[in-house]
Amino acid sequence: MAIHPGGAPLSIVSGLREFAHATPDAFAVLDGERRLTFAEVDERASRWGRHLLDSGLRTGERVAVLLGNRAEYPEVAAGIAKAGLVMVPLNPRLTPAEAGFILGHSGARALVLDAALAPVVTEAIAPGGPGAAVADRLTAIGDSGLRGAVDYETALAAAGASDPAVVVDERDPFCITYTSGTTGRPKGVLISHRSRALTFTMSALEWRLGTGRVSAAVAPMYHGAGFAFGYAPVYTGGTVTMLRKWDPADFLDLVERDGVQSAFLVPTHAHGLRALGPEALAARDLSSLDTLYFNAAALPWALKQWVMEAFPGRDVHELYGSTESGIITNLRPSHMRSRPGSVGHPWFHTEVRIVDEAGEPVPPGEPGELFSRSPYLMNGYLDDPDATAACTTEDGFVTCGDIAVRDADGFISIVDRKKDLIISGGTNIYPREIEEALAGHPSVLESAVVGEADEAWGETVVAHVVLRDGQALDATALEAHCRGVLAGYKIPRRWYVAAALPRNAGGKVVKRDLAPPA
Repeated sequence: MAIHPGGAPLSIVSGLREFAHATPDAFAVLDGERRLTFAEVDERASRWGRHLLDSGLRTGERVAVLLGNRAEYPEVAAGIAKAGLVMVPLNPRLTPAEAGFILGHSGARALVLDAALAPVVTEAIAPGGPGAAVADRLTAIGDSGLRGAVDYETALAAAGASDPAVVVDERDPFCITYTSGTTGRPKGVLISHRSRALTFTMSALEWRLGTGRVSAAVAPMYHGAGFAFGYAPVYTGGTVTMLRKWDPADFLDLVERDGVQSAFLVPTHAHGLRALGPEALAARDLSSLDTLYFNAAALPWALKQWVMEAFPGRDVHELYGSTESGIITNLRPSHMRSRPGSVGHPWFHTEVRIVDEAGEPVPPGEPGELFSRSPYLMNGYLDDPDATAACTTEDGFVTCGDIAVRDADGFISIVDRKKDLIISGGTNIYPREIEEALAGHPSVLESAVVGEADEAWGETVVAHVVLRDGQALDATALEAHCRGVLAGYKIPRRWYVAAALPRNAGGKVVKRDLAPPA
């Protein structure tokens, strides 16, 4: 590729390379008893990249990754980047049908997975399946039982140790992250090297993730924020320690054992920590922890107060963003008590507009749709120019569809969601996908899925269903039907029978008029 004026392109792997030379013996990744230095992670990433290229992959082709939080995740991502390839992270909680769609739509040509997660993709990668293109390039950590799968450590040992050093433009995608859209079909978000490299650097500056610091990878790394905050410490010369699965007691043990200083959490995590009781916190040495930052759903004021009281003297931040737009705002510790309903000011290098339906800026105190423009924005949706155009202005601002208010001092608060997005436990859930699944059940005439407030999860999924004549509500059967096509976290937790759904004059369902039966 041609190098543009202004120097070398940004890459998600550059930080690892630099610290492998500057601090080769410093620990980059901790995973239980495993300890990997920067030199080791860098070499293993190079070997992984070499293995992928030796398998016949070419620059820009896609590699699917099905892993939980574990030591290999940073080196797998870095090796893909070193080879000039594009990562396609898969959520371990996907159903086989959902995983098959992503493998097929992304055009993935290779797959690396944790052997324990093989059932997620076994059906999709079978001959004739939507993900069959990866069947000739399977790599597994552990014994997956998949035909033709190469053992990951064996692949690394057989590959060369020299850095592949394939150069791509910094605006080229390093990954395609899938997020369901309101159409019910997942959309592939193209995220560039430039976007994430700058996110890593600014995150280290804001939340102290870099040189000499230990941070925890708590949120799953297949997710945009989980990867950003799990990989940023390695990129900026710090240490990341892996929490394999969320458990509040295990998190406290991790902080004490590895001297965790910074941690990214979602409100559900705070609920779990509070449920342990004050004795659990008092029993551990948590003196190393000095920075907590929250995202994914609003941090209720009562819960935020508990966090500040339970972890006194720590810096607590609340940020706001999306997969498509990256980090948009951050409420810093100095304002945490005085602005309880705010998500702060625009983040580094970020411009924000709040506009009415005509696209005109609204005055302070008036709600409007929030748009942002920054170097963190997505390149667009993979093979979906219409969806990209629908959320992007001519001058490059992108909207997540959220309604916000900015006060006279510039503090932004999210007051509503223009779309019907549900956020439960920090995970985005899109109602139409569930409604389409329910439409396939013989007893359901129509349905409307909404989120109801939930103290532990932020929101919980509920379904209002109109049943066909003579049918009675069988929640167990409806749940079983949904589980055949949807991941478990999308399954409605409560079911309400409605004689009819409320509609406006145009025939559209008015979800704000839905309410539980009296």
